[in-house]
Amino acid sequence: MQTRIKFCGLTRQQDVQNAVALGVDALGFVFVKNSARNIDVETAVKLVSKVPPFIIKVGLFMNMQVTEVENIIKRVKLNLLQFHGDEEETFCAQFNMPYLKAVPMASTSSLEDFCQRYVSATGFILDSHAQGQMGGSGEKFTWNAIPKSIDKPIILAGGLTVDNVAEAIRVVNPYAVDVSSGIEAGKGIKDPAKMEQFIKEVHRD
Repeated sequence: MQTRIKFCGLTRQQDVQNAVALGVDALGFVFVKNSARNIDVETAVKLVSKVPPFIIKVGLFMNMQVTEVENIIKRVKLNLLQFHGDEEETFCAQFNMPYLKAVPMASTSSLEDFCQRYVSATGFILDSHAQGQMGGSGEKFTWNAIPKSIDKPIILAGGLTVDNVAEAIRVVNPYAVDVSSGIEAGKGIKDPAKMEQFIKEVHRD
């Protein structure tokens, strides 16, 4: 099965256009105020409006109030939610939309136990952050094969670059890979050459 690709932390129209032209499967938009990749709702509406059908639009949230998430969902046409904080399953599931839960691999002793707490999740993102921290740091964690007991899609994130993504896929065999800092020229500014090369490395035989 071909590994899917998500580019996250998009802040500029030209980066969205480049990602779409390269054929990525999903685009991530960050709504976390202390993130360098945070965008406001007005910017998100403009960026998302340029994304064609069949490309998944993902909203990333972290420890936000219910009303804040609801306001964004009402105004921005997202297909999928992604929760990166300390949110419990009841919080994540209440918006009646499919969602991904980020697993803080730096502070999670059992991936299986963590995933069992979120039975309603559409899938899980394995990221290098610790509990209560943001992703997008460029740090990676020790890759291991996904336990066979986990039957939900696993998305691999955390420190992926053009230099290591092919090896990461070989070891982990994830459903998808999620990259932010690994394709950037600066915080929130994507590098077109890195974007293109990353996709080539993902699809390398």
